[in-house]
Amino acid sequence: MLQSSPPHESQWSPAVPTQRSSKDLAGPWHSEAACRRDEAGLFFAPSQEPTAARLSREQAAKSVCARCPVLLECREHALLQPEPYGVWGGLTAAERRVVLSRRRRRDAAAGGRPADISRIA
Repeated sequence: MLQSSPPHESQWSPAVPTQRSSKDLAGPWHSEAACRRDEAGLFFAPSQEPTAARLSREQAAKSVCARCPVLLECREHALLQPEPYGVWGGLTAAERRVVLSRRRRRDAAAGGRPADISRIA
């Protein structure tokens, strides 16, 4: 998630830096990301954010992700890093933990072979 003009106003301040350098991103896919035009605070939880505000913010972030041409690349980046915070590739940190857990179980059941990335969340 990269920052530009803030379309989403919030009374909460982000708990993480609002802008990432290009070295933090996994590859050239990020230049096509829909989130380049949105406020970083939309994608990252402010400290002490009430539950209703968090759910609303996450839904708004997921709406941006849903129209993103590099959704799968972003998601895979977040799963491979793994990104511990924020909405990446249309998934929250908790949702990414579930996907990673499922991948580990699937890999273990397949005899340790990594699962086909294109078929998983």
